[in-house]
Amino acid sequence: MAFATARSLALKGPDGHVIDVQVDVSPGVVGTTLVGRVDKSLSEARDRVRMAINNDCGRFPATKRVTILLSPADLPKGGTHYDLAIAVAVMAADKSHKELTPDLLEGWAFVGELSVSGSLRPVPGVLPMVIAAASHGITRVFVPEPQAAEAGLVPGMTVFGVRSLAQVSAVLRGAEVPQAPPVVGPSGSPLATWRGEDRLDDLDLRDLDGLEDVRYAVEVAAAGGHPLMLVGPRGTGKTSIAERIPTILPDLTTEQSLEVSALHSVAGILPQGAGLLRRPPWFAPHHGASAASVLGGGSGRVHPGQVSLAHHGVLFLDEFPHFRTDVIEAMRQPLESGEVTIARGDESATYPARSLVVLAANPCPCGNFHAQAPQACDCTEVQRSHYQRKLSGPILDRVDIWMEVRPQLGPRGQGFGPAPESSADVRARVEGARMRQARRFRDCAWLVNASVPGPALTERWPLEPDAQRLIDDQLSAGTLTRRGLTRVQRLAWTVADCAGVPRPGVAEATLALALRSGSSACTLPARVVTAAAS
Repeated sequence: MAFATARSLALKGPDGHVIDVQVDVSPGVVGTTLVGRVDKSLSEARDRVRMAINNDCGRFPATKRVTILLSPADLPKGGTHYDLAIAVAVMAADKSHKELTPDLLEGWAFVGELSVSGSLRPVPGVLPMVIAAASHGITRVFVPEPQAAEAGLVPGMTVFGVRSLAQVSAVLRGAEVPQAPPVVGPSGSPLATWRGEDRLDDLDLRDLDGLEDVRYAVEVAAAGGHPLMLVGPRGTGKTSIAERIPTILPDLTTEQSLEVSALHSVAGILPQGAGLLRRPPWFAPHHGASAASVLGGGSGRVHPGQVSLAHHGVLFLDEFPHFRTDVIEAMRQPLESGEVTIARGDESATYPARSLVVLAANPCPCGNFHAQAPQACDCTEVQRSHYQRKLSGPILDRVDIWMEVRPQLGPRGQGFGPAPESSADVRARVEGARMRQARRFRDCAWLVNASVPGPALTERWPLEPDAQRLIDDQLSAGTLTRRGLTRVQRLAWTVADCAGVPRPGVAEATLALALRSGSSACTLPARVVTAAAS
């Protein structure tokens, strides 16, 4: 029987699925048929595979009927990474390749795009594919040589980084591996020697004078993963504050590193040879970005957007009211559930998106309006009202912390107070708060306070009775919605974690309400702020 099966992987969202590439080579009407819900890029694999075999591994069975089935047939498939699996399955099913038999393909997974010369090219999504292969008991995988390090991040996987189809055939047959030219790197390599990311490496919170209330709000947001809104005139430091938030976040855990690295691999932006990403990612899309780039989508396979690429990191949306309306409204889902679902036709994909979302906005279109000098604004009241209405109530209700960033008067560094704290000092407190949350949620699916469902919070981790009554009074007065009440409870727990308090009381609930409402620094209880900063 001229039949062989090779295994490859399909990606649906961030998840990988094992695909059986079944090939039958038999007499009949000459032709090559590819079935199994394949898209155009995969249909073109017939030509790539035929030329690769002819130029690197003998002859393609051009006088036979070749049927290629990608199973399961009901799962949509696309991409060029199936080329290698199709090629080895065709060669194993063709009796003219006597030394490469179907049984030699057992226990292997094959990932890689073929050129007409038989050489391999890198493909996106290798890491989640190999993770999926390992979860299905596959322990050996072939990948293009530059991506061997990426595939090797999966524990227990034996990775063979190869350059050509002939090398794959030789390894399977136990023959001498022939020489081949190095694999050409990804076509998306940067042309510029400096793209701007490195400028964030040397930033530190000590660079910012004053803004004690804003600095504390940022610390609480980082400790509990709470969405944060910064509002203030242009030039007051909103962007500078947001850019320094990654410096106070702890390193990613091994599980988080795998998740983030897998998402970046799916998007094709995981640096080659960099290993697992250990630091929280930072993404700041321009306000003119489309919904597909921010939330995810695109033509062909659904790709993750920047809201998912910032998973376990920071997503900064500067000039938030200037974003497109569909982008603003689509942010409801990631702000509420920590994931985003992209549905297009009969295809859908759900990507994680539990990042620290930081929004920034001016109080008016010109950006000059503030209470200390309202005459500096050239906007009319109608213009300011229209500008602020771009942010709908449901979006604003999903933001935990509101903070006004006021202009800092006087020369930089002037004053006799203590020097601003460094990012390292604040990061130590954030790590301590995260550790308290990890111990509290050790038997749960969530990691930080901002992720805890309201019913679980009320039942298992209630506030002190007096603190809960204080928050309930705000609900009765109409100051808080039901969603807002849950978010204040979460904030109170984070304030307590930052201060080392075992259970939130009235002081922590009062401070949480002040952070939620965007009250000025003078309304915050001084002793609570001092205790939280000590």
